[in-house]
Amino acid sequence: MKPQVEIYDTTLRDGSQGEGINFSVADKLRIAEKLDSFGVHYIEGGWPGSNPKDIEFFAEAKKRKFKSAKLAAFGSTRKKGVPVEQDDQVRLLIEAKTPVVTIYGKTSMLHVKEVLRCTPEENLAMIADTVKHLKDHGKFVIYDAEHAFDGYKLNADYALATWQAAEKAGADFVVLCDTNGGCLPSEIAAITKTAVGKLNCKIGIHTHDDSGVGTANALAALDAGAVHVQGTVNGYGERTGNCNLISVIPLVHFKMKKRCVPEKSMSKLKELSLFVDEVANIRHNPRLPWVGSAAFAHKGGTHVNAVQKLASSYEHINPELVGNARNILMSDLAGRSNIVMKAKSLGFKFTNETPELKSILETIKQREHEGYEYEAADGSLSLLIRGAFKNKAEPAFVINAYHVSMRRDLKESICEATVKVRVGKTVHHEVAEGDGPVNALDGALRSALVKSYPKLKGVSLTDYKVRILDGVAGTAAKTRVLITSTNGNREWSTVGVSENIIEASLEALVDSMEYALLKK
Repeated sequence: MKPQVEIYDTTLRDGSQGEGINFSVADKLRIAEKLDSFGVHYIEGGWPGSNPKDIEFFAEAKKRKFKSAKLAAFGSTRKKGVPVEQDDQVRLLIEAKTPVVTIYGKTSMLHVKEVLRCTPEENLAMIADTVKHLKDHGKFVIYDAEHAFDGYKLNADYALATWQAAEKAGADFVVLCDTNGGCLPSEIAAITKTAVGKLNCKIGIHTHDDSGVGTANALAALDAGAVHVQGTVNGYGERTGNCNLISVIPLVHFKMKKRCVPEKSMSKLKELSLFVDEVANIRHNPRLPWVGSAAFAHKGGTHVNAVQKLASSYEHINPELVGNARNILMSDLAGRSNIVMKAKSLGFKFTNETPELKSILETIKQREHEGYEYEAADGSLSLLIRGAFKNKAEPAFVINAYHVSMRRDLKESICEATVKVRVGKTVHHEVAEGDGPVNALDGALRSALVKSYPKLKGVSLTDYKVRILDGVAGTAAKTRVLITSTNGNREWSTVGVSENIIEASLEALVDSMEYALLKK
């Protein structure tokens, strides 16, 4: 079905201008293909001719077929005093051979006089000439009215004249841009409504998040009659970022009840968000609405109790609809329902009436008070729950002794760890060197255990975090160590706490190995 709201993605151009974002050509092609399969309507690839990377991207993009999205090249109106036929930048837009060309032009009289330093009439001609020239070459033309709202507030008649110049020249869309990100939703709505009433072409919206209302401003424009939203995945962009399409898309679909991307794509929303973060080498924001790991996380005991009975009591939508999942957090705020729901998610089967539940809850609260953190340590939590049952089996192994030391060779310092482990009646004694004490300890422990448990050869440590819990105590402060491990198929985290960082690390390492040996 024809969409009621079109989604225009500019992650590859506007998003790449964000601090810390640097896409290679291969990255851009991978993201473009992912966006196409997700179902966005336009993918802005970059500015042809502005840099070698974008030149190569458009050359490669020509060889690919996009199933649903139209590829757009981005540029500006012709230069002042230069006939459009002789403007090299406009020529490169045409040579990119994309079906869509998006150009921006000046709306604000302030920018016309102080930035372009041309007459108001010349700016109108620059807009009209460029749009008409692109239309004459068979392009679908989107005109981005830069500083549309600020320009309108400064001089409404001239701002409107610039939009009408683009429309009369044949622009398929006039997109109003809150370029500085400083407008309020009420202002966006009022000015968009005016544009919708004065222009015959379709109206779009492009917002930035400098004031924290980029997404709200986009929705305000849609309410006022806009039918096209420009933004980026995860809100990437210059300064504080652009309108976040990962929020806009489900808001349009679930809250505004309007068609945008295919309904089947909604369950892949989190996957898209994670994919782009991974390609950009950016850590995923757990607090992102809709797709963050905290978006449907519940910690307070009364909240969890209610969610256990009626999920919608504290969830505005079923998390699975956007590819997310409910997350029950464990802490000293936890109640019985937290334990039961978390235990079920970890594969345990018991209810609020399980006798061991009280002791599990008391242990968690006491250990949280001591500095342990189970929200991000499912592996250690699973072991704690299993340990509460009286019929627990003999531990898989026991650390009889360990020693960590450092020696200085001629060129470098080397850490060495010795571990003595008992498995049943067998004792394994191993020594290993490492880049640091934890690395050496990990190597020695693993070498000892694989003799009895060969499956541990496939386990590796992927992350190691240390936090000092009491800065006032100085070097005597407690240390919390969080370790993340994987066996290639699944990932888990374990925690250790001690005044001695080596002991805290060993505790987390032991939990990691013990968890890896569990059948479930």
